[in-house]
Amino acid sequence: MDHLLGGLAANPALPSGLVDRLIATADADAASYLADRADLSPAQAVALARRFGDEVAVHLAYAGRLPAADVDPGAWPRAALALLDAGAGRPEWARRFAADPDTGLREKLAACPGLPPDVLETLAGDADTGVVAELGLWTTAPATAALLARHPHAEVRRAVATNTRTPPAELVALLTGGGLPPARWCSVCEREEIPFVHEPYCPRPDCALRPGASCDGSHASTVHETQQFALRNPRTPVEAAAGFVRHPSPLLRRELAARPDLPPEACELLAADPDPGVRSGLAGNPAIGEDLIRTLAADRGHDVQRRLAHHPRIPWDVLARVARTTRIGPVLLPGVAAASAAEVGELAASADPLLRMLVAERRDLPPAVRDALAADPDAKVAKAVAPHPGLPGEVLRAMVRRHGDQVAARVAANPDAPPGLLERLARQERPPRKALREIARHPRATAAALTACLTDPRARPLAAAHPALPPQVVADLLADDDPQVGAAAAANPSLPPAEMARLTRP
Repeated sequence: MDHLLGGLAANPALPSGLVDRLIATADADAASYLADRADLSPAQAVALARRFGDEVAVHLAYAGRLPAADVDPGAWPRAALALLDAGAGRPEWARRFAADPDTGLREKLAACPGLPPDVLETLAGDADTGVVAELGLWTTAPATAALLARHPHAEVRRAVATNTRTPPAELVALLTGGGLPPARWCSVCEREEIPFVHEPYCPRPDCALRPGASCDGSHASTVHETQQFALRNPRTPVEAAAGFVRHPSPLLRRELAARPDLPPEACELLAADPDPGVRSGLAGNPAIGEDLIRTLAADRGHDVQRRLAHHPRIPWDVLARVARTTRIGPVLLPGVAAASAAEVGELAASADPLLRMLVAERRDLPPAVRDALAADPDAKVAKAVAPHPGLPGEVLRAMVRRHGDQVAARVAANPDAPPGLLERLARQERPPRKALREIARHPRATAAALTACLTDPRARPLAAAHPALPPQVVADLLADDDPQVGAAAAANPSLPPAEMARLTRP
């Protein structure tokens, strides 16, 4: 019964009176669905929060359904913090929580944007490292981030290196270690006798150290992670970052290889890096030019060619070559998405079916190009273009006649697929299962098509939620052995009102 109430709580056709009844009788699972309802009134939101407490109140606060006037920070502290996080809380709440004995509440406060200066000062001096690290990670005040970059705990510095509000000078200092006093502690040496290296699969259930954490007095693992985050941070000046091109750590060189502001000389050095992870990161980097793209096209290192296929400026001949040797899947590649109208026409007319298939993934093709690709003799090309909006019903039918099950699922995914075609695909003797799942979620599916979809275990819950399913069939599915199907039926707006009322009776 609980799963049915959860589904019913999400039903958009549930009358307001029954929403009130559910608020009074439902369990916590159903409450989360009730909190998501677009038609929840302010009074219902407050009633829901009062019944289920802080967890649901947080949900409502983030959804903008619970104004500050209805929130008591003493009764619903996390809801009050959610409002502060969303910029809708009261400044006095921030001061209250900054002095709260609950560390978890202070940590949550430290992650909130736009805190008053006095609250930032209090949190920066907090006795708990976790609170200060959270402030370093999320503060929107550059001056606070700059202050915390000099914090004596290495964990706080690690957090500051991630923050994009940290000033460039401090990021350079965190990256290189220059200009900063040495950190005095890290999460390892404050817990363990050094030297210490944490086991990757630590058997201690209460251990909070990260896998591979180590310290010999230099806070090695935390400093290394700080450098990783600083290299990843777009505000770190590239001049400082490029100095790590020959660093002995491949993890740092991988971070460097992904930076889109790399100078050409750094790119050339990284293209010859012995670590394939570095080269694959570089392969997807928009900073590299055509010469390096062609060099990396011959690289058989792990993931290099797949990443290269996603490069936004890859030449078409290179794309065709790497696409034959790596699995790309049905995805619109950035280079194809950015192609000009002339290039689209050129690709669509290519003698290479692979290039025609890749351009067929675009969903903004001119009608003439779209229809020509739909008539392509290569099934892979037709399959790629099949979901394109605007394809006439007769063209879709012709695709199914020509290529059969190879294109059926993607034809069924076309938003303009005619109801009759969907019905025919669903009711054939052995319909492709992927096609049934697409039909079950298609807004134009008929009752007959949906009934056929109920025969497939994975399409069944999708069909059970479809509003075109006959009301009596929806009602019958409430008793289905699969709770997922029953919940979907309860959420179906075609569920008879009498059944809605029956499910909400105490």
